[in-house]
Amino acid sequence: MSKRTIKKLGELLIDFNYISQEQFNEALKQQKISDKKLGRQLVDLGYIKENDLIQVLEFQMGIPHADLSNYKLEPLMARFIPESLARKNMVVALAKDNNKLKVAMADPSDLVTIDDIERSSGLKVEPLIASTQEIEHALDQIYVADDMDTAEIMADLENMIPENESEIGELRQMVEEAPIIQFANAIITQAVQSKASDIHVEPQENRVRIRYRIDGVLLEKMSAPRHTRAALTSRFKIMADLDITESRTPQDGRVKMKIKGSNYDFRVSTLPVIHGEKVVIRILNQDHGLLDINNLGFNNYNLDKFKDIIKRPHGIFLVTGPTGSGKSTTLFAALNELNNESKNIVTIEDPVEYQLKGINQVQAKPKSGLTFAKTLRSILRQDPDIVMIGEIRDEETSAIAVRAALTGHLVLSTLHTNDAVSSITRLIDMGIPDYLVAASINGLMAQRLVRKLCPKCKSPHHPSEDELLLLESIGGANIEPRVDKLYSAVGCPHCNQTGYRGRLAIQELLVMDNVIKDMIIKDVGVNEIENYASSQGMKLLKEDGIEKMINGLTTFEELRQIVY
Repeated sequence: MSKRTIKKLGELLIDFNYISQEQFNEALKQQKISDKKLGRQLVDLGYIKENDLIQVLEFQMGIPHADLSNYKLEPLMARFIPESLARKNMVVALAKDNNKLKVAMADPSDLVTIDDIERSSGLKVEPLIASTQEIEHALDQIYVADDMDTAEIMADLENMIPENESEIGELRQMVEEAPIIQFANAIITQAVQSKASDIHVEPQENRVRIRYRIDGVLLEKMSAPRHTRAALTSRFKIMADLDITESRTPQDGRVKMKIKGSNYDFRVSTLPVIHGEKVVIRILNQDHGLLDINNLGFNNYNLDKFKDIIKRPHGIFLVTGPTGSGKSTTLFAALNELNNESKNIVTIEDPVEYQLKGINQVQAKPKSGLTFAKTLRSILRQDPDIVMIGEIRDEETSAIAVRAALTGHLVLSTLHTNDAVSSITRLIDMGIPDYLVAASINGLMAQRLVRKLCPKCKSPHHPSEDELLLLESIGGANIEPRVDKLYSAVGCPHCNQTGYRGRLAIQELLVMDNVIKDMIIKDVGVNEIENYASSQGMKLLKEDGIEKMINGLTTFEELRQIVY
């Protein structure tokens, strides 16, 4: 075979003057101690850069470079290379084509490893080159959990008997088999490791597609054979204590799990679709590391004002924005800040998401007559200090909330409006007299979520003319002189090649004062109220977003989706 003529890596690097014989000898000496691959040892010693190493192997040996972001990293590939072999030698199987196996390698001149892969897989290896960092990230995607033999799981899934969805007995037996249990656990474990907020398990015509929502964007991560779709759905139902015999109506349930030392609550929802039942699993970290007001992305001005508002003994504070803008997370962070033994805090939610220790949480059940308004009346007879209402949806709920605020309670809630000032108009439209709105509201905050730039790969660039024109249209003519650079999303293994890692909020916080209260009673237009608030220091959503974009926290593309 032609690969047998490949020179060893060290000889090649010496031949092309990338390293000296002395450096090679020192690397070999250190390699005996560290047990690292030679290429990795040379890079760690600083004798050669990894990009130089890739270029040597790519151009001098004719081995193509594999951009792993272009490959769908499937756990099914784990069956071709044992995990121990893959991690020790920094190799990952990417795709099977007839009797060939495409394998990304940090050192494709390693003939021994190639022989080992061919023996274990029974396929001819087609080597490609990739960086160690890329391969490590790919291995974490394919070998989905440290304590499971992923290759064995996927092979067993392939060999499972075809589903018979009409025979519940056979389905129960299939669900209780180890491969389905292990694969369901692996899906959840990898989602947690990927910092996903949701898991989508979607039956397709020829397979089961598994997608994760990471930083607000759905990404396909793996798939399972078609014949496992009913069993996989049923496994998630059993975990959430749902009825596996009912597949024609939607169901909702919950399951708690401890993963790598952290407690998680999973909200499971099923929905009948053409090819079976779709399962969506919302992931909630019950250790509340994110429920800290200092982690919400506040600028210094907004953070000080926010803390002042939520520590007032009575009145209403509303967070506004569309679905998925982080309103509930902000309110839970506020409750975390306020929670202590001297306070009686009661919430009414639909559904209850984060379960907070020391806080009395009530699940609203409108279909059973336990509406927000009815429950809120009962809560007010429970001697609360602070009441959190999941959402103000109607006139009755808003009227009770106003009454509670005026009788000595602090009320936190959410509303669906586009900006902070519009919440005033919305409450008045619900039937609340303007003088009661003015008397009861402490503050209003509009919020949106944007993806944060990955700190490891973000790249500065000079703003283009189009970007400056658009910035000017958002922030006014005075913005242009301040902008000498913006940042682009590049993509690296640390951020799943997206260029983004995590999300942060941009906010618009309106603090009520006597002037604004008087303007509300006099029925002054929202534009005048907004202009006055801006003169007193309020940053509009677009202004807060621009500041965070210029500071390298997010990109213009993210901001443009929010403010237009």
